[in-house]
Order: sequence, then structure tokens, then C-alpha cells
Amino acid sequence: MTVATGLQDLTDRYVAVWNEPDAERRRAAIRELWSADAVHALQPPEDLRRTAQGLGFGRLVLEARGHDALDVRVTRAHEEFVAPGDYLFRSCGDADRLHDVVKFHWEMTSRDGGEVAAVGLEILLLGPDGRITGDYQFIEG
Repeated sequence: MTVATGLQDLTDRYVAVWNEPDAERRRAAIRELWSADAVHALQPPEDLRRTAQGLGFGRLVLEARGHDALDVRVTRAHEEFVAPGDYLFRSCGDADRLHDVVKFHWEMTSRDGGEVAAVGLEILLLGPDGRITGDYQFIEG
């Protein structure tokens, strides 16, 4: 397997978790992709950060740590965006790797394949076993 093929497989499996309708398969995929103590940190969209600042909060970062918290995070995103039938997530196919760091962009598109509703940058830190130990998500648009 080439590095490019391995990266494509990783990003495809990562994005598939967020689209997975079956809760048991979603939980199993989370355990396969992320280490037991992995962290997923989200820098929320600008409008949410502004709202938080208006309420007196400094730098707003949302975090989920461990398989159970990751399951809640992924399930919540699935229920809000994918389950109603409006959107799907997809990789932009631009994954790159430097040592144990992987970066790639994803898009949330309308289910009919049309309009892009959101774009994000994902930075993944991989452990020695190839599973994600750190997952840093930036909503870019």
C-alpha cells in the first residue's frame, strides 16, 4: 500500500464515521479509528466564538476525550446534519502526512451533491498503532 492509498483510506474511514447511520457500526468505527484516550478538539465557527466572547468567555474550544465522548460528539453531528437527510460529509482528497501528523479538508454538502454548506480542516495526530490520538478540527467556512 502506498502512502497516498493509506491516507485516502484513513480519510475515507474518518469521514464515513460522521455519515454512518447505524449506531453500533459508528461506535465500532470510533474504536477502530481513535485510541481509547484520544481527544477531538473543535474550534467552532466564528459566529459561535463571537457569541461566547459576548458572554464573557475567552477562547472557545470544544473538546471530547475518549471513546464515549467521541461517540456522543459524532452522534450529535450525525443527528443534526446527516440524519435529517439534508447533508453528507466528504473528504476533499487533499490529505498529506508528515511523520505522525495528517491534515486534510472535508466538506459538508447537500445530499443531492450540490451546494457546499461547510468546509473544515482536520489535523490528526497518529499513535504508533496508526490510530488517532489527537483530532483538531477547524471550521473554515
